[in-house]
Amino acid sequence: MQEADTKFLEDSFKKYYFEHFDLIRVPERTSEREFGYQKFNSGMTRHISIKDDKELHLLFMQNIPSDVYCSNAYYSFPNLQMNEKDWKGADLIFDIDAKDLNLSCRKNHTISICNECNDISKNSERCLKCNSTKLEKKSLPCKNCIDSSKREVSKLSEILINDLAIIPKNIHVYFSGNEGFHVYVYDSQFQQIGSRERSELVDYIMFHGTIPETFGMKKFKPNRSSFPDFNEKGWRGKFSKQVFGSKSNRSKIISELLTNGYSSFQKTLVDVSEKIGVKIDPNVTMDIHRIFRLPGSINSKSGLTKIFCRDLSKFDPYNEASFLSDNSVEVFANCPIEFKLKNKKFGPYTNEKITIPTFTAVYMICKKLATIA
Repeated sequence: MQEADTKFLEDSFKKYYFEHFDLIRVPERTSEREFGYQKFNSGMTRHISIKDDKELHLLFMQNIPSDVYCSNAYYSFPNLQMNEKDWKGADLIFDIDAKDLNLSCRKNHTISICNECNDISKNSERCLKCNSTKLEKKSLPCKNCIDSSKREVSKLSEILINDLAIIPKNIHVYFSGNEGFHVYVYDSQFQQIGSRERSELVDYIMFHGTIPETFGMKKFKPNRSSFPDFNEKGWRGKFSKQVFGSKSNRSKIISELLTNGYSSFQKTLVDVSEKIGVKIDPNVTMDIHRIFRLPGSINSKSGLTKIFCRDLSKFDPYNEASFLSDNSVEVFANCPIEFKLKNKKFGPYTNEKITIPTFTAVYMICKKLATIA
């Protein structure tokens, strides 16, 4: 990143943290957590212990970080190296990201940046200018990406509440600041479980590891009575509602499943898994030592804030998570697609000098689609 761009981002981020520190959510049991941060054009600094919000505010003002992180885990000694921290437990966190949903819209808002000649074009596998295959992909997520991610969050919440007995008020949903959502579960019976148990929890939520026998289908002499009832809980109940549709259809569809046989049933399970399994990042949930982006901090991939979602159905990240100023700034822009921020449309731009609001300039510079003029 050019020096002028770095300076512009640092000034914009510093102003945000000075004016909007009230948005930072200092987690409970602050002194037991590990903090970390990155600065523009530099690596990660972690194993930091912070006592309260005053110390955290000082960290922001002294370092002007590009990204700030906090552990889901609680430690006796959070400032020591990992094998000396003395792990005490960890909140359960799920990551749902639009890039993992295999959405057809993605190809329409993905941009290719050539690492050889820096040429920018719409989604392509080879540089249109120098024919290089060394391309960096940048996505400018659309409304469908966000709405699809919201649906996965709703599916996850339903499982957490109805299947795992999580109290709704202990589930907090945050926009990640870029392409999806982070779902936190606080004060639950799962805080003490380790990576292996969390892996099993992930399999349940994603509907992985299913076998036909669980749902009544056997290779030899299958029995109609072994198939799940419509109102059963857990996997079997979800399977029933998805496959049978209604109680009245159950008998007819069981007959069809038996006629089609075991192999066909396996394919049915794959289809069911795609529809009722929640598309979370399994590695995130299984990691009991991970440090996560701090709620209220800016995501340097976009310039948007990781923000708490009070009403997920109405939440619009490109309006509600954009807190940087409206002050005008001149940039050289190269962005082949249109995007929307704060209810205003921008782009497309082709190697041109333009005047845009600071919040838009930060977004584009973070996406490598503009530089300060």
